Amino acid sequence: MTNQTIRSAAADLFPGGVNSPVRSYRSVGGDPIPIARGEGPYVYDAEGTRYIDYVGGFGPAILGHAHPAVTTAIAEAAASGLAFGALGPREIELAAAIRDATGLERLRFLNSGTEATMTAIRIARAATQRDLIVKFDGCYHGHSDGLLVRAGSGVATLGLSDSAGVPQAVAGLTAVLPYNDPAALIRWFEAHPGQTAAVIVESIPANVGLLAPDPEFLQTLQSLTRADGALLIADEIITGFRLRRGLSGVLPHAQLVTLGKIIGGGLPIGAIGGPAPLLGLLAPEGPVYQAGTFSANPAVMAAGAATLDQLTPAAYERLEQVARHLENGLLTAIRRAEAPASVARFGSMLSLFFRPTPPRDYAEARQSDTAAFARFHRAMRQRGILIPPSQFETWFVSLAHNEPQIDATVQAAAQALREAIPA
Repeated sequence: MTNQTIRSAAADLFPGGVNSPVRSYRSVGGDPIPIARGEGPYVYDAEGTRYIDYVGGFGPAILGHAHPAVTTAIAEAAASGLAFGALGPREIELAAAIRDATGLERLRFLNSGTEATMTAIRIARAATQRDLIVKFDGCYHGHSDGLLVRAGSGVATLGLSDSAGVPQAVAGLTAVLPYNDPAALIRWFEAHPGQTAAVIVESIPANVGLLAPDPEFLQTLQSLTRADGALLIADEIITGFRLRRGLSGVLPHAQLVTLGKIIGGGLPIGAIGGPAPLLGLLAPEGPVYQAGTFSANPAVMAAGAATLDQLTPAAYERLEQVARHLENGLLTAIRRAEAPASVARFGSMLSLFFRPTPPRDYAEARQSDTAAFARFHRAMRQRGILIPPSQFETWFVSLAHNEPQIDATVQAAAQALREAIPA
């Protein structure tokens, strides 16, 4: 099948021709690229064109694509059966590895990050006997009704529905505050004492591009939730095992943690972890219901365990080295092109913003020149470099990326920046 044959068939079969909105390329223009296979740092479209890939499945491909240890583990698990609806040995192996690396006392595996955050909120409400949830503008925690909300007219107001089909009565139970704003947090808890079940936050926001957490904000967040009796939920679905073996370390006092992406080795997964008493609220031990036919699927467990086996201290040192090389090269290209752009990086996560300095919150991120990013994206893929198709997504470097791929990326970016910025 050709690329166009696939796109035409998809347009007839799927809403918008895709099964997840960002894949449509609507924010960057041009036709979406149907990816047929991946190998190491590369992906290939249906016609065999090769791209150096920084999408990385939006996070999980930390080893690169089709790593032999992972594909072998999946094949061995599949040969024994794919779905049993029963407890099995592979979930013990993966859970033990996660607990050893994170210190989380108990876990529950689920099928997606959305399920993980939804379940964490349900636990928080049961534990506190409160209804209100606080999230931050620009942080994404999946597509459950209570988290698809946007900010109201004030800086500490209850949320408004951000999707058709979400009742305002549901959205109104979630407050949306500006990120990196300790004063807004203080105002919220002063105005609503003893009413907040949980505050949920990405440990390092990576769904509006990367935002750097301010230390004062992190300290205020942890101290206020503790004083009020609200639970703090650290969303580590992207950052867990991405920056180091275990959690990011940004929110050490979070009571509940959600995980995903890397711990599934590229297969669908979510997880929630925390203290034994809180996780004990889940059925069948407690009154909070959650279930999943495919939770802890043996092939997923095998892929996750094989991935974590590869993530040694030396692996993270290598990721840091390669990602720093990419960051330095992009910054040099920006200076030489005299482009109004900037780079934010944490470990092997990176964002190039079309604004002079990296943003500190979603309001600043929205000031980025998205039209320039769209031109940059098209120019990069014409040169065989695939980056996420949105200014507000994060690039991911893998262990399969080496200096030749980084150098080729930087060279392409130097040319693409000149095309992105009109003379």
